[in-house]
Amino acid sequence: MASSAKKDMRRPDLIVPYQEPSLGKPGENVEFSSTLSSTLPMAAIFTRNRYIGWASVVFSVQSWLGESEETTKNTSTPGYFTIGMSLMALAVTYLPMFLPPQGPRAATGTEAPAPVPPA
Repeated sequence: MASSAKKDMRRPDLIVPYQEPSLGKPGENVEFSSTLSSTLPMAAIFTRNRYIGWASVVFSVQSWLGESEETTKNTSTPGYFTIGMSLMALAVTYLPMFLPPQGPRAATGTEAPAPVPPA
């Protein structure tokens, strides 16, 4: 059997026409970029991952520059606040480099090796 000779199994009565999704109410429009710009700084602080910290800075600047007048009216936090949070998260990720942790378990890797017991 050739492929052109196969019977078309599509049924015209099951075709559903495309309907564009409604935007809903103006205040309900949640933007994914603003969600990322507010949650990535927290993830960077908790994990102390510098890559996530830099990504949070990029996403927060991008969402601040992409704000429209309607989103500034509907959001409770201004865009520059998310930039400040992401910069603070980035500073927290680099903090152990400038202020190393102190304490009995804080090993620097430069101390002498452990003594070898005599055989």
